[in-house]
Amino acid sequence: MDIKEATIGFVGTGVMGQSMAKNLMDAGYSVLLHTRTKSKSETLLEAGGIWKESVAELASESNIIITMVGYPHDVEEVYFGENGILENARTYTYVIDMTTSSPALAKEIYEEALTRKIFALDAPVSGGDIGARNGKLAIMVGGDPEVFEAVNPIFEVMGENIILQGKAGAGQHTKMCNQIAIATNMIGVCEAIVYAEKAGLDPSKVLESITTGAAGSWSLSNLAPRMIAEDDQPGFYIKHFIKDMSIALESATEMGMTTPGLELSLSLYKSLAERGEENCGTQALIKWFQSQ
Repeated sequence: MDIKEATIGFVGTGVMGQSMAKNLMDAGYSVLLHTRTKSKSETLLEAGGIWKESVAELASESNIIITMVGYPHDVEEVYFGENGILENARTYTYVIDMTTSSPALAKEIYEEALTRKIFALDAPVSGGDIGARNGKLAIMVGGDPEVFEAVNPIFEVMGENIILQGKAGAGQHTKMCNQIAIATNMIGVCEAIVYAEKAGLDPSKVLESITTGAAGSWSLSNLAPRMIAEDDQPGFYIKHFIKDMSIALESATEMGMTTPGLELSLSLYKSLAERGEENCGTQALIKWFQSQ
């Protein structure tokens, strides 16, 4: 199969998935779409995407299937069962789960796919809504090298930092490293902004000084300005970050590792969710610090 002529099935067109699917369409790929709420796909359908009424129908008509859904239980539902991807995809189909999900589940999908002569990769991403929109996501991949090489042109449409990290599950483990690093970094970003405010400084001007030095980070450059502007719109939902941190904590515990920074961040975000902020962007964490 010429990868450039592949029909891509895309399941899940939320904040991230919508931009990722649009970039594939703009690159000339035929894209079949399915999501639980059809209205979330309207923009893509107007741009030429093809709606499929079920995951099973989409799977049976695609050469490559990409999933970008919410939670591990959604991934499990989409891949397994009578109406799932693995039961309905043709042999030699490539399936790529780009959801941030459980490493153990990624291995389970890989092993079941192999028995059906289907090629599976776990390929979670980082970069938020901005990275998805601009096709500049970091893509962390787990699976077989030959499968990775075959679909890499697809990844190159959606991202620019694309690395095969190891066997099945390695992509998800790498994403857990990413989320652990972000979790404590977000605390530092929030504390820095609130400190600037209480010291009577202009936080935006402070950012001009500190984003280019040793304190620099993606969160400081991209999310701190949103904090200052009181823009809570989600590039990445708090509820999904809580999910990711919970997976990371569970995986770390299984490996006998203590993660106090991760535990603190998770507790702060959970307190925000309890206050009804779960559908805000992760930058809304600053509200916790401003309320103290």
